Amino acid sequence: MSDFDLPPPDADALAHSGRLQALIRQQIAGSGGSIPFSRFMELALYAPGLGYYSAGASKFGEAGDFVTAPELGSVFARCIANALAPVIAQCGPQARMLELGGGTGAFAEAALGRLSELDALPLRYAILEPSAQLRQRQRERLQRRLEASVFARVEWLDRPFEDDWTGVLFANEVLDALPTPRFAIDRGQVCEEHVVVGDAGFARELRPADAFLESAVRHLERGLGCALPEGYRSEVLPQLPYWIQAVVGGMQRGAMLFADYGYPRAEFYLPERDDGTLRAYYRHRMHADPMLWPGLQDITASVDFTALAEAGTGAGFDFSGYCHQAGFLLGNGLGDVLEELGGIEDDAERQCRINEVKRLTLPSEMGERFQLMGFAMEVNFEDAFIDGDLSFRL
Repeated sequence: MSDFDLPPPDADALAHSGRLQALIRQQIAGSGGSIPFSRFMELALYAPGLGYYSAGASKFGEAGDFVTAPELGSVFARCIANALAPVIAQCGPQARMLELGGGTGAFAEAALGRLSELDALPLRYAILEPSAQLRQRQRERLQRRLEASVFARVEWLDRPFEDDWTGVLFANEVLDALPTPRFAIDRGQVCEEHVVVGDAGFARELRPADAFLESAVRHLERGLGCALPEGYRSEVLPQLPYWIQAVVGGMQRGAMLFADYGYPRAEFYLPERDDGTLRAYYRHRMHADPMLWPGLQDITASVDFTALAEAGTGAGFDFSGYCHQAGFLLGNGLGDVLEELGGIEDDAERQCRINEVKRLTLPSEMGERFQLMGFAMEVNFEDAFIDGDLSFRL
């Protein structure tokens, strides 16, 4: 299976993974002996009742497999709310907010609290969450901690808004979990990684790429100004433009904001990054075997922010800005948070908040590894990106 130094799952967890592995093997058998890696990733993460994001295991925070910015405290969400409040005001009293993937509900709690302080609450705050277990956790948390009048605005969706709407869409660490095709350059041709059943479990093999994937890779090469070298392997999301159009639905006016880790295209496809960015997270340990214990670990790939810029503008939005997380937070109220820290009398609480700010902003932590990109439609959203502009790197 793997030589990684990872804590072993318990018997119940292994049994759960075994059920998902059986489902994946059935899919492989029914598809002529192989499935694209993107399909494997989709099943591993989202298979109903079995996938990593669809089942009940703890994922976020110290007890899970990774920590996201909203789980550190309220600073991240409050700064995001500061940035989005002017857009909500521009959209008027019918404005909605759509959060993709709600985690534990920590972001919604802090963001709604700050929007309430700013008198900028949206008419509806919708969370598009695929996990029934996470929905329940979010509902219980928000009902317990929000004022009843604020909680009444919260709803959970099975699919994006299907009617025309105005407002804002926010996604934190969602793009990195989109099932991604893996490609390889083999004798000058574009091939796709498929998953097969091998002697020791699942294995990856190359198959000829279809026209859709080949076109996406050739588009990358044109943008890079050179052919990718022999043997080069990486990820690409040719479906990203269609995904953007699907999640935004019938938005007539408003903004989209994405926060994630990744690179502009020229850095994503550096010659030395010749096996891509795919990785897995299990109990706060990163490793390189995405097929180990399906359903028990996160599988992720970095974001090509150049591709995101192309997809957003291709969906009819204006590009608003692109910057490191540290710059975005500093430009949207982090200074006020730092001033507030001086007024916290409890030493332990003050130190906790200082540590939160450090993790969010230091280059060695999340400050530069995470970036934010925004798009607008008939509203001004450029003011949210006044610090640390990186658009010249796209």
